[in-house]
Amino acid sequence: MSTFPVTKRGAESLKAELHKLKTVDRPWVISAISDARAQGDLSENAEYESAKDRQGFIEGRIQEIEGKLSAAQIIDPAALDAGGRVVFGATVELEDEDSGAQVVYQIVGEDEADLKLGRVNISSPIARALIGKEEGDTAEVQAPGGIKRYEIVAVKYI
Repeated sequence: MSTFPVTKRGAESLKAELHKLKTVDRPWVISAISDARAQGDLSENAEYESAKDRQGFIEGRIQEIEGKLSAAQIIDPAALDAGGRVVFGATVELEDEDSGAQVVYQIVGEDEADLKLGRVNISSPIARALIGKEEGDTAEVQAPGGIKRYEIVAVKYI
């Protein structure tokens, strides 16, 4: 399995989810299965089936997160010194050359991407267009509505 990048914040979020799954959700579902078994006939017991399905989801998610954390390359953006270049973890302030609108994005891993929070996936078209560029450069992004041009106003490592 190859490594994949994740910010320090993203890794902490995965660890917190894993902890909750193991310490809260897993014991709860085991208790629910036990309670459903106590009701008798399992062949027509919807609560039992539901709890077993939930248990399968929880165990699968635990395995998925443990696998991701074992293959993660954790990057702390605050510790980066990329000389003003856009790299994984960088926060980039952009200005749309057509409208003049400004947006701020942080380039993050797949699991932590959330456009509403300004976090874009490293494999997204905009992130791929920005990687390696510096302040003052122009990035062309193939968007659904055509090519958009952005000027890189600032690059921060926070």
